[in-house]
Amino acid sequence: MKPDHPLLKILACPLDKGPLILDEAGGALYNPRLRRRYPIIDGIPRLLPSSGEPAVGREHDAPPAAGPDSGGS
Repeated sequence: MKPDHPLLKILACPLDKGPLILDEAGGALYNPRLRRRYPIIDGIPRLLPSSGEPAVGREHDAPPAAGPDSGGS
């Protein structure tokens, strides 16, 4: 699955119904809100709640850094 695949716009996490992020390196779809990943096997995303696994030790686990456009003065 490629980052510009049209399905990515409509696929949602089975638990919180929010959008998912493609993790091409890990071959999975990632939910940063719940920190869960859903595998993509043979090009088919496995979006069953039981298919999700905790994503630990990933760069996605860190809170987003405040950038220069994050408000302030």
